[in-house]
Amino acid sequence: MAAGEDTHGAAPAVVDRELQPGEAVSASGRLSVARRVEPTLPPGPFTPVQLAQIDEALTLSSRTTGLDFSVYLGDLGEDTRASAEQLHASIGPHAASAVLIAVSPGQRVVEVVTGADAHRRVPDRGCKLAVMSMVASFKEGDLSGGLISGLRMLTDAAGAAPRD
Repeated sequence: MAAGEDTHGAAPAVVDRELQPGEAVSASGRLSVARRVEPTLPPGPFTPVQLAQIDEALTLSSRTTGLDFSVYLGDLGEDTRASAEQLHASIGPHAASAVLIAVSPGQRVVEVVTGADAHRRVPDRGCKLAVMSMVASFKEGDLSGGLISGLRMLTDAAGAAPRD
């Protein structure tokens, strides 16, 4: 195209191949391509199925024992026990009858915190056995299985909810 040459009305450039899905030739002859872009969310540690299994285990544990079970997964800071106790206290008015399993995979720490009422039903020995079971699963790379196993062991240690 020389300087001053009029290009209006010129035939668009012809694409010499078959267009793929999502491709179109614009009126100016430019090839326009649409591509699906999936958002890149950071992968969580659990699949949707594993999350459902953990949720079910939490629900069954709470329903069976009458205690409030919670799981925390994340960094626990420098003083892991104090952080876990602070998380447990943040449960609020139900903290006395609550059991918190706090896991920090990066720090390789598992803390089980029980409230005053829960401690009467879940002895330290039961907590230690549950932690040992969880750690064995975690070492095999089974984070969700370890949590579910620990919840079941703590549920067994607590027993059925007392009848009023």
